[in-house]
This record gives sequence, C-alpha cells and structure tokens, in this order.
Amino acid sequence: MAGTQSYEPMSASVRTALSEAISDRVSPISPLTSGTEANSWLEDMSRRLEKRMPDRAARLDFLQTVHYEASRAGLDPQLVLGLIQVESGFKKYAVSRAGARGYMQVMPFWVKHIGAVEDNLFHLRANLRYGCTILRHYLDIERGNLFRALGRYNGSLGKPDYPRLVDRALSKTWVYQAPPRPHLAAVRQTPPIDPMGLKPVRVSAQ
Repeated sequence: MAGTQSYEPMSASVRTALSEAISDRVSPISPLTSGTEANSWLEDMSRRLEKRMPDRAARLDFLQTVHYEASRAGLDPQLVLGLIQVESGFKKYAVSRAGARGYMQVMPFWVKHIGAVEDNLFHLRANLRYGCTILRHYLDIERGNLFRALGRYNGSLGKPDYPRLVDRALSKTWVYQAPPRPHLAAVRQTPPIDPMGLKPVRVSAQ
C-alpha cells in the first residue's frame, strides 16, 4: 500500500530532533513485562496475530516492540498494528513498488536524512523506530489530524482510501478493551483467607 511518499525539506532543528529520536539506543524496558493489564493486552493481541505469526516467541517479541516504540512516540499501539496490517500484512521483508521496506514500509531516503548508513530497515526495532517516529512527525505537522497524517505517511495526502483502510483494520481487528477491574466494594465483600487455616477471616468494619 506504500504510495509515492517523497522527502519533504525540513528545518535543521526538525531534522536534528528526528535524528536524535532515531539514534537513541537505550535498551528499552517494556511496560508489558509485568502486571495483569499488560499481560492481558499482550495475550489478547497475541491471539489475534497468531495466524499471521505462528511462532509464539517471535510474536510476543514483535508485540512488545510495537507497544514500546508506539508508546515512546506517543502513538496508540493498536493504531500502529492497524497501519502495519495495511502496509505490509505483517511481512518483515515486504518491499513495495516504491521501494518502501519492512513492517511499516519505511522509505530508504529516511535513513539518509535522519539515520545512519548502518541502519537496517528490515530489522524489527529499527523499522518500528523509524515508522513510529515518522508518523509522529506527520501528526505534529498536521496538528493531530490523523487523517492527514496517515495520508502523508502513505504518500497519498488528501485521498481518503488509505486512512479509511487503516481505520477499518484498527476498528475490526485491533481495538482493545481492558478487562473490567473488580469494584472495591465487591473486593471487600470477599473475606480474606487465613493463610494458616485456610478459613475465611471476618474483618470488622472500622
């Protein structure tokens, strides 16, 4: 689905900011390593992605990387999954007729202008780092207008087809609803268990 995206001249300050965002090599600490809600998201997305990525270890690594890079760029991870579905169909080595590469179909000219010559756009983290940074850049240009930002990303600014495809992929496949948390009152209604006798313990109201 990659369009005819072309390089748009940027100010020196913008180019520097994008370059710094790309080149940050700090090892990520994923927020999905622990916590009930985090694990729920990971398992839910993993089930949805299983047919496209049968290997569980690779699938979980992919999802953790998507979540980290999207969150780092201030993007919704589910939106990024919808974009990847449309752009590459989750094919790591996808190459478009325009030359865009990888999961997020990043154009090679970005490496020249904001990256380093050794950056490999087929590498999972590099591809997602570039893709999320670029989409964030376009969102900033368009002052939060996602429709226009997606058009810029795809090289089809002003045309509705691509933004609608991403929105459809997101709404049909990747919308996530966190499981409801138990109400505090309901929790208090359940007596705690005595770890020694395994009997309900009555708690007097204070």
